[in-house]
Amino acid sequence: MGLVIAIVVALVNAASDGGSRDGAAPRGGADVPAIATNGGALALGNATAPVKLEIYLDYMCPYCGQFERANNAELNKMIVSGSARLELHPLSFLDRMSSGTAYSTRAANAVATVADRAPGKVLAFNAALFADQPKEGSSGLSDEEIAELAHGAGVPQDVVDLFADRIFQPWVATSTAAAFESGITGTPTVKIDGAAFTGDLYTAGPLTAAVTSAAASTESS
Repeated sequence: MGLVIAIVVALVNAASDGGSRDGAAPRGGADVPAIATNGGALALGNATAPVKLEIYLDYMCPYCGQFERANNAELNKMIVSGSARLELHPLSFLDRMSSGTAYSTRAANAVATVADRAPGKVLAFNAALFADQPKEGSSGLSDEEIAELAHGAGVPQDVVDLFADRIFQPWVATSTAAAFESGITGTPTVKIDGAAFTGDLYTAGPLTAAVTSAAASTESS
């Protein structure tokens, strides 16, 4: 518990340091991605979808990589079909596991930038980051490698060029702190309509079945 508290305090302090397009603290607080929720998530999919699916992840987390590789195709189907709307929480608490390069923050900032400027490419970029996920404890991917993955996912060049500005780094920090303060203790954490999913996260099928069941319950009520 002491370690988690220390991480949260460090994240709050990092957020207060700010950073914006011109290097100055943004007026009125940190920049927020256009599709961000008040709860610190990136909202993807049809807002009227019957089920809200929340996913908390860190791009350095190996278990998040396992979850993504098992469920990516199903998640895309659920979002495209309109059976679920996704709230993606990119966290940065594993910065300490990237040999001083703050990989989790850099990756999350890149995803937030894409969410702000090219939201239709978020899921493809998210999948690309996990497909080429660095090992926990390594220095992570370089900024150039992150940019290359974004290009491969179809992110426009003018959006990729913004990664280096770290526009959303303060937002990532405050959102991560808020996640821990709300009771999140690790990643991946998945919630269906606010309730923690306790089934198998690492095999395709169980999460989809749970979302389908929740959607059916919503439609019949």
